[in-house]
Amino acid sequence: MARSNPAYVHDGDPQDLGFGHNYHEKLPSTISAESFSKQPIQNGTTKDTAPAMSVSKPNKALRDKWGKDIEFLLSCIALSVGLGNVWRFPFTALENGGGAFVIPYLIVLLLVGRPIYYLEMLIGQFSSRGAIEVYDAAPAMRGIGYGQIYSTFIVMTYYASIMGITVRYLIASFGDPLPWGECRDSWNATCIDSSLAVNSAENTTEKKISSAELFFEVEVLNETPSLDDGIGTPNWKLVVRLLVPWTCICLILIKGIKSSGKASYFLAIFPYIVMLVLLIRACTLEGANKGMLYFIKPQWDRILEAKVWYAAVTQVFFSLTVCFGNVLMYSSYNRFSNNVYRDVTIVSILDTCTSLLAGLIVFGVVGHLAHALNAPDIDKVVRGGPGLAFITYPDAIAKFKFWPQFFAIAFFLMLFVLGIGSNVGMATTIMTVVRDRFPHLRAWRVALVIAVIGYSVGIIYTTPGGQYLLDFLDFYGASFVALVLAVFEMLTFAWIYGVGRICRDIEFMLGIKTGLYWRLCWGFITPTMLTAILVYHIATYKPFTFNGYVFTSGMYAFGWCVFAVGVLQLPCWAVYAVLKRKEPSWKNRILSCFRPLHHWGLEDPELNAKYHESVYKYDQTVPVGRSLLRKMVDNVFQ
Repeated sequence: MARSNPAYVHDGDPQDLGFGHNYHEKLPSTISAESFSKQPIQNGTTKDTAPAMSVSKPNKALRDKWGKDIEFLLSCIALSVGLGNVWRFPFTALENGGGAFVIPYLIVLLLVGRPIYYLEMLIGQFSSRGAIEVYDAAPAMRGIGYGQIYSTFIVMTYYASIMGITVRYLIASFGDPLPWGECRDSWNATCIDSSLAVNSAENTTEKKISSAELFFEVEVLNETPSLDDGIGTPNWKLVVRLLVPWTCICLILIKGIKSSGKASYFLAIFPYIVMLVLLIRACTLEGANKGMLYFIKPQWDRILEAKVWYAAVTQVFFSLTVCFGNVLMYSSYNRFSNNVYRDVTIVSILDTCTSLLAGLIVFGVVGHLAHALNAPDIDKVVRGGPGLAFITYPDAIAKFKFWPQFFAIAFFLMLFVLGIGSNVGMATTIMTVVRDRFPHLRAWRVALVIAVIGYSVGIIYTTPGGQYLLDFLDFYGASFVALVLAVFEMLTFAWIYGVGRICRDIEFMLGIKTGLYWRLCWGFITPTMLTAILVYHIATYKPFTFNGYVFTSGMYAFGWCVFAVGVLQLPCWAVYAVLKRKEPSWKNRILSCFRPLHHWGLEDPELNAKYHESVYKYDQTVPVGRSLLRKMVDNVFQ
């Protein structure tokens, strides 16, 4: 039985009116019941048809667009294929059993990462909205966008600090000999030159530290052994070098999305040239085959460990840069009919291949180090985190007898370019949110303010305790927050907005049917896996430590505050959305906050009117009195 169409008179704020799956019950107040026409249907009854109408965004200027579709694709590659692949993936794999991590990672990528990536691209392109305004689809969930922007800002600041360290190494790479290749008396430690072919003496139990590790900890970071006496004062050399990445980011963003699109040609392509060179060199290193085999060969006993799966999920977030608002933002500048399905396929495959390529390079170098150190365990050779890029690689490069300076320059230049590509995407996400809210602001002004604030915050990472704070804020302010909000993001689009409606939107936008794989992932598999991983992580939570250092209770309290600021955005904005409504009853206020606003839809007014007409016609065919099970089945498969 199809629903009838009662006349509806709206006595509230028209911009607060939402219709969602009950579109025909809540029409814009300018459309009366008399504007509908009655047409006969086969069973002798009549059926309402939607009038021609124009529902568009209120007084909002059209957004900028990518100069070419290829610029969008390359920008997504530069965003997703970045430090998450070359820096974070190898050491995460190293900490979780090498090959034991790769299989869960690929499974999670297929069932979580790729579906979310496609979903965010579709929603962003369809609505032409950034990470905040996209939740016009369900105003009560707007806090998800604010929480993701919060996490993006934290990641952006510490990524930029890593770029500052990269600049320090890039400049040092021109030295002959390489400054980390030889020990210095001032270090006052049991040191052995990294430039030697073998880093350990036989028949001795004395622990020796490579000059590469001491250079990183003493010369570059001046790292403190603990935070008991505070984080210390900023290192002026790193403070100055931190200006370089932020200057580059600001210059790329100075003209908005068009300038970042032009930069993507270099940011996306150059790193692959360097990685291919490094892969060839890694394959020629003695002992590299053992490291690569460790990376490829699964350790079946560790695959069943839940923490390995949690690491796989968080790595997918950083690798594809999903659930941070970045993909939504980039796709919102697309042409409405751009084939994002093709782009998702290209980027996801390329992202996976890049992670595996980086893994082979890193584990090849680690295998060589294990051989040089006569170390029986590969996973004990290197330090995780930033140490992988700034200790392991320099140590290996210092042993090169042929052009060590060239390989050092190539590697750190590649790392810098990868970091800039990721940072530009994150900074653009924040800039888009600001300019969507204040469209009169010039792009260069917003870019400059973001750079100044990001640089100022980044100075804390240049202190002797900066690396402690980096990992600490990554855990509480980025990874943990991103996982919680990812669960609610999937619930919002899959079950509040609806998988079925998303699929109909895809057909309206691209003219293609959505396959069973996407429907099952969006509706059941992806939300279930994310929820299970989150519940496991909370149930088995242990206080975060950094290289064995246990933080004070005050720091842990601070960490939970950082976490709360991100997650509590969701309930706070939900309450605000309810209080803002003008419906007479609280029940209607709450329900309307989970339906799209009346101006939700396409940027183009004519297409938007056709879209709303199609939504109305579909709602007319939905039978009333369905059971809960039938509603769930229809949500995914209709």
